[in-house]
Amino acid sequence: MKTYVIGDLQGCAHEAGLLLDEIHAAAGSDVRILFVGDLINRGPDSLGALRRMKGLSETSEGGVDALLGNHDLHLLAVAAGVRKTSRSDTLDEILAAPDRDELIAWLRRRPLALAVEGHLLVHAGVAPQWTAAQTMALAGEVETVLRGDDWIDFLGQMYGNEPDRWDDALTGSARLRCIVNALTRMRLCWPDGRMDFAHKESDTGPVGSGLLPWFDLPDRRTQDVTVVFGHWSALGLVQRPNLIGLDSGCVWGGKLTAVCLEDRSLLQVDCPEYREHGGKK
Repeated sequence: MKTYVIGDLQGCAHEAGLLLDEIHAAAGSDVRILFVGDLINRGPDSLGALRRMKGLSETSEGGVDALLGNHDLHLLAVAAGVRKTSRSDTLDEILAAPDRDELIAWLRRRPLALAVEGHLLVHAGVAPQWTAAQTMALAGEVETVLRGDDWIDFLGQMYGNEPDRWDDALTGSARLRCIVNALTRMRLCWPDGRMDFAHKESDTGPVGSGLLPWFDLPDRRTQDVTVVFGHWSALGLVQRPNLIGLDSGCVWGGKLTAVCLEDRSLLQVDCPEYREHGGKK
């Protein structure tokens, strides 16, 4: 059985359907399909995308699954009443849907990281201080809270840019916030491993700033596995021996991309420019 990983959908349900058809045409029905998060928001059919992924997940007995991205967490926070929508959101149809509660319940039980055959899947990045095993354990801490009775209280404390550097001694909401920020928001880091959230619209920091993509920090402890991620449309498709970036800007007029983990083969579909590209996610 082959495993395909698909980049950020962001509500592009039609393109998701086209890409799923291509995967099945290439590999048959006995495939595992995983999404790196941001199933919804900014695109034209967030409700359709979420319903489709939920249905596939529930009927495939684990053969289809999706990570939580920052936009997915934003939807959970809005639905819980702890966050307001923004002008760029396309969440109203989900929030008004008759099956809203079922969709939210399914979404908040999705993982924040997956380990798949020597690959580590996350939405945005991995703190340079973490090993792959530690990443999975820390993701599990957040997943436990999101799936528990206190999930709304947690979402109310989830937002903020501090702490911006991982420390094993972190506790409580600060610890969980740091985990979420690394896994779902991080792009650039300072050389000492601090996360930067100010620069979102390019693939590098300002000249002379010292900022580096999180995966280029020389002491990153996940260099022994292949990290697969999305979230960073300004990068486009990234393929290195131990790194695969899959956010090829579907909602911005780019492509929706799937990679087969076994042989690195790619499948892509072209996407209309649903949103003018500004690099912001």
